[in-house]
Amino acid sequence: MSTTKRKPPTDPTTTDDAAVTVRPANEASWEDLQTVFTEGGDASGCQCQWFKLPRTAWRSTPRAERTADLRRQTACGHPEAAHTTGLVAYLGDEPVGWCAVEPRTAYPRLQTARVPWAGRDEVKSDASVWAITCFVTRHGFRNQGVSRALARAAVEYARARGASAVEGYARHTTPGARQPAGPLFVGTPSIFASAGLREVGRPTPGRVVMRIDFGG
Repeated sequence: MSTTKRKPPTDPTTTDDAAVTVRPANEASWEDLQTVFTEGGDASGCQCQWFKLPRTAWRSTPRAERTADLRRQTACGHPEAAHTTGLVAYLGDEPVGWCAVEPRTAYPRLQTARVPWAGRDEVKSDASVWAITCFVTRHGFRNQGVSRALARAAVEYARARGASAVEGYARHTTPGARQPAGPLFVGTPSIFASAGLREVGRPTPGRVVMRIDFGG
């Protein structure tokens, strides 16, 4: 981890949690984002490409290429960029979390997965529906409301960019049961509920589709 003093966000996306500030990734530095990923468990290897790559390409794509793809996608350090693929959370001047949020059509793996579509009449090509697909929180900063702040900010970020709805594909958890952190990268129902999403489907016993629709 770098010992360089980091500049805190100057124009954070509004959240309900005063302790956490959130900004679009293109307004964060690449160093900050990689600090989150390096200290965020499986995210270091994935580089948030799980939903970006078709299933057939996942194993054949080297980590270095995944990292380069993430850097290009996020446009970190380029606030003038017209597009980015997620948000970075801060506690004070420390980068502590990430979430991916984009139009649902931006994720090739979602297009062929069962979870987003089972039991629902959805148009897969509808780019106005956005999806929150991934959360990462650094070790040492968990259980401090980082993911909830990111979920709330992601909803507002998508709404401000014309989204008609936002979805999440949560991992069902049993209250009181110990859960491994890895599979929870997609978020839990309570995280999405804190951002106003509600359950609209249970395609498998372990997965819950959460959604919020915006009025016209």
